[in-house]
Amino acid sequence: MSPDERLVFGAPIDGLLDRLYSADDGQREGVFAYFSARAAEASMDWNRFDARTNEFLRDKFIALDRPKAEFCYSVCRALGARRIVEAGTSFGVSTLFLATAVRDTLQQDGGDRGTGLVIATEYEPDKARIARRHFAEAGLERFIDLREGDLRRTLADIDGPIDFMLVDIWTPMARPALELVAPHLREGAVIICDNTSQFRDAYADYFAFVRDPRNGFRTMTLPFEGGLEFTVRAR
Repeated sequence: MSPDERLVFGAPIDGLLDRLYSADDGQREGVFAYFSARAAEASMDWNRFDARTNEFLRDKFIALDRPKAEFCYSVCRALGARRIVEAGTSFGVSTLFLATAVRDTLQQDGGDRGTGLVIATEYEPDKARIARRHFAEAGLERFIDLREGDLRRTLADIDGPIDFMLVDIWTPMARPALELVAPHLREGAVIICDNTSQFRDAYADYFAFVRDPRNGFRTMTLPFEGGLEFTVRAR
């Protein structure tokens, strides 16, 4: 995506996003090399990261691709989303897009700042600390409730209705996250899940849940790089 094609949010958000995505780009080759080497060792358990992998990922962004993040912003604006859940915040790059969408919706609706929120989740304390710093730099902290710890606990107590959910997390946690949020999703709510083509098998439990007709979802995989699952709460 060229700079001319990007959404423009204004200062200081645009400058911060450019800086964070530049840092993310600088890490991607190393991330690819690491996982390629681990795959060659045949010692990698893709369902449960070992201590070595967790240590490697401790300072890695692995941010949602910018076109996908901008798509999420646009979907949230189309929905008029005021309450959003994000499973997997990391350093907060995608959260900035979601919080900006909430801010812009509230401003369009008359500036009622007290009725919009992104409930974000992050397991790593250091990443949560840095994410909060990014939120403050962007001037968006009042729109974000970052919950630190295991999402199976931090998402156990949320208020609905939820308009939008982003799932961009270690694949075994995708279904537990959605199962916790699902009772609070309003009809017509959208759930976006990343890399569902690239890691199709790893998402088997997630697909079983969203495709179960008893749960009331309709889903399709959009042709972004790696795949992007677009799921609607139909009832």
